[in-house]
Amino acid sequence: MPLVTPEFIRPLLAHPVAIFGGGVSGRAVRDLVGKIGGTGVIFDQSGADGTTAEFRGAAAGAHPLAVFSPGFPPTHPWLAEARAAGAVCLAELDFASLFWRGSVVAITGTNGKTTLTEFLTHALRSIGRDASATGNIGYSFSRLVADRDGGSPDSVAVCEVSSFQSEMLRHFRADAALWTNFAEDHLERHGTMEEYFQAKWRLFERTVGGHVFAGSSVQACAEKFGHTLPADAHVASEGQPGDVLLRGTVFAHYPQRENFILAAAWWRSQGLRETALYAAARTFSLGGHRLARAAVRGDVTWWNDSKATNFHAVEAAVTGFGAPVILIAGGKSKGGDVAAFVRRIAPQVRHAFFIGETRHVLATFAGVAGLAHTVCGDLAEAVRRAGETAVAGDNVLLSPGFASFDQFKNYEDRGRQFVALVNNLGAVVV
Repeated sequence: MPLVTPEFIRPLLAHPVAIFGGGVSGRAVRDLVGKIGGTGVIFDQSGADGTTAEFRGAAAGAHPLAVFSPGFPPTHPWLAEARAAGAVCLAELDFASLFWRGSVVAITGTNGKTTLTEFLTHALRSIGRDASATGNIGYSFSRLVADRDGGSPDSVAVCEVSSFQSEMLRHFRADAALWTNFAEDHLERHGTMEEYFQAKWRLFERTVGGHVFAGSSVQACAEKFGHTLPADAHVASEGQPGDVLLRGTVFAHYPQRENFILAAAWWRSQGLRETALYAAARTFSLGGHRLARAAVRGDVTWWNDSKATNFHAVEAAVTGFGAPVILIAGGKSKGGDVAAFVRRIAPQVRHAFFIGETRHVLATFAGVAGLAHTVCGDLAEAVRRAGETAVAGDNVLLSPGFASFDQFKNYEDRGRQFVALVNNLGAVVV
């Protein structure tokens, strides 16, 4: 079935569509624009092949429609130029949603949203539903819409939504939204915790007539910032007793336990059999770089948690071990109270090895907190020194707490390099 183009979009396709960002989202938007009979021009400051590096002057006036990737904040000068020229500016998620025929279950949270997105998709598929994981997981909504020709009314898009995506939504609508947790992150873009919360709250506002589910920390922050949640949105996601039915699954313990609790709340609201959800939990495995055992060298266990790009994720990781760990942390700053973060993790860390752009500021606050530490020039040095420091029974944990873009392509690249470096230390048993 061909894609149906909304009336207000059709006249805008008479001219090329400006697409801001040449990454995964931008390339998918260009393909989707082509499918609806338009032409897309990608603008990217890198000036990579097939893109234009400047958007101003005559270029701004030649594109009545601009679609921008999540990396473009509301204040970006290209968006200002486009608006000044009278262009309609839509976020990638907004644009894609205009062509989707199925339902949308939106997932957000400071941590856990990728796992919850993947798990709900897995669980729905296990009962024969046409479900696809999309959004902020590396498979954009525009790519899903283009690949599936808009899907069918029975299709379910389980869509991970970041705060970068939700803050400027205008057309996107979710049939249900699950918000796992809320903690300090992305203050380099949002400025304050309240502004960060409001960016995510926008997703709940776009869940028109649907169900919303909020974990314990989200409820506390909603009250703090003056927002009211529906009574049936409250999910007691923290501090819950163990569940014998989850033994042997990735959801047996926190922090993953919180993801299952949110999934179960939505699952029950749909009248689906809870036994099927537990069965799906037993066949589900985590994606890469999420607190996974990388190797065992001698009696030292090495753990890859490269996806931990904020303080909350690191704190959850270190508290999950029975004894203080040897920690490798650091990277590109995302804002936040680094001193408080170091104070909180210090009791669970025997020695820290700091890398990346934030290594010196981490070292400063580690000294204040009495945390033994070493500043390293790169990940290779950190792995080598950690190996020299570790003794039998130790756990060496890569859980950076910061973005990867100072020294790596992304968190996957950081995780892969970590595993390779550990393996090169000597014979290992995985």
